[in-house]
Parts: sequence; structure tokens; C-alpha cells
Amino acid sequence: MHSILAVDDSASMRQMVSFTLKNAGFNVVEAVDGQDALEKANSRDFNLVLTDQNMPRMDGISLTRKLRESPKFKTTPILILTTESSDQMKQAGRAAGATGWLVKPFDPAKLVEVIGKVIR
Repeated sequence: MHSILAVDDSASMRQMVSFTLKNAGFNVVEAVDGQDALEKANSRDFNLVLTDQNMPRMDGISLTRKLRESPKFKTTPILILTTESSDQMKQAGRAAGATGWLVKPFDPAKLVEVIGKVIR
């Protein structure tokens, strides 16, 4: 079973994402912000990281950059799921090493489909 690290400072958004992914057969670990996600990422392996952009303590792009510095996460798909949709933000995400960019509110079926395409 594939493990996904779901990072979002909104409890309701984490619940929705978790519910969607668990129903699709994924194992989900939740993190409340980038700092929390980094600590969880260091202690175990994930097949994919799904992160929000705007969070306290560490945002999604900074988290992506930090994860990419670790050999363990060099090739792990990282998807940013956010309300931000500007090209400037998307480019910053790509520059940091994000695999993809999804805009909230998300369509559960589409989220599962995108993850299915990028997960190994």
C-alpha cells in the first residue's frame, strides 16, 4: 500500500484529503504544517507528498525545497494543493521541485487520478 504525507494547516481540508485518499486505498499520514511534515518525513518513507502552499511555520514551496535537499525525497512526487493559482506561484513551485500543482477546491476523483499517474 502506498503511503502519502498530506500537509495542510486546515483540519477540515486534511480530513477531506485523508478521507478521499483512504477510500482510494492509500495509507495517509497527516501533518499540520511544513515543519511538522519535515519531522514526519524524516522518520519514515512516503510514496508521495501532498502539501498546501499557505501555512504557518513553513509554506509548501519551502517544504518542497527542503524535501528535495534530502536524497530520500529526490524523486518522490510532491504535489502542491492550494487556492493559489497564479503562474508566478506555479513557477516558484516548479523551481522548488514540485511535481505538480492542483487548485482548491479539489475534485476527489481528479485528485486520485493525478496521484495514480505520478506515484511509483
